[in-house]
Amino acid sequence: MQEQDPVNKVDRNKVYFLIVVIAALLGINAYLYFKDKQQSSRFVTVSTEKDRLKLEVEKIEVELDKVNALNVNLSEKLQQEQDLARKKIAELKLALQKGKLTQGDLDKAQDQIKELREFVKNYNDQIIRLEKENSYLKTERDSLKTTSDNYSQKAENLEKENENLNAKVKVGAALKASDITVNAFKIKNSGKDVLVTRASTTEKLTISFNIVPNTLAEKNYHTVYLRVFDPAGNLIARETDMFEADGQQMQFSSKMQFNYNDDNSSYKIQWENPKEFIKGTYSIILYTDGFIMGKSQITLR
Repeated sequence: MQEQDPVNKVDRNKVYFLIVVIAALLGINAYLYFKDKQQSSRFVTVSTEKDRLKLEVEKIEVELDKVNALNVNLSEKLQQEQDLARKKIAELKLALQKGKLTQGDLDKAQDQIKELREFVKNYNDQIIRLEKENSYLKTERDSLKTTSDNYSQKAENLEKENENLNAKVKVGAALKASDITVNAFKIKNSGKDVLVTRASTTEKLTISFNIVPNTLAEKNYHTVYLRVFDPAGNLIARETDMFEADGQQMQFSSKMQFNYNDDNSSYKIQWENPKEFIKGTYSIILYTDGFIMGKSQITLR
């Protein structure tokens, strides 16, 4: 049997060695390729997770702002809770802005975000419940106010009706004069009154009248106010002599007081002119209890 050539055997060994080296190099390259690809994929995953967490934090902050937009008056406890949440949000946003974050940092941030999300949900529930309570209280308050306003309006209407009724009773109780007569007199030296008709001899006027029976009128003392107007229509009265009638202040020429008993009594009021009488018609108006009792006239020649 022919032996193998030693040279050929060596060549084959070299070939086998080269194949092993090439295979090893290929394996190393493949390992390095897959490792680099894995690291690149891991970097992309970390970067994407950081962006996602940033978005989550912004969403939570928006939810908190939406709750505040309800304009509910916060209790001290709720305000403290909100301040703490905003502080954590600020810290998370600052942490996520760092250039490099480990997976551990991301996991920690994710846990904090989860806690924040739960807090904002509970906080939102409290605010909504508080808003509903405030809305209910506002409705109750408005209802009470409406009821109060209705009662106030009814009370005001009753008061007006009462005032109107009192005014009607007052008008109904007002005394009215009847059979009013006005006479002119001259006073003699003896003090005796002499009936005259001429202005030149007249020194005073006497107004006589009766009272129309009125069961509503107060049986008590009443004051009669006399207003005298000369033929030119001028009121003869002193500026300081005032009384109230028909809701306004007026001057009077003379006054007297009488006791009304609803007994058909006759009354008389006398007035002396501080000036000289002139020819023409003198008008008189009688008032009592703020209302006109009656009117009359006398013409002097």
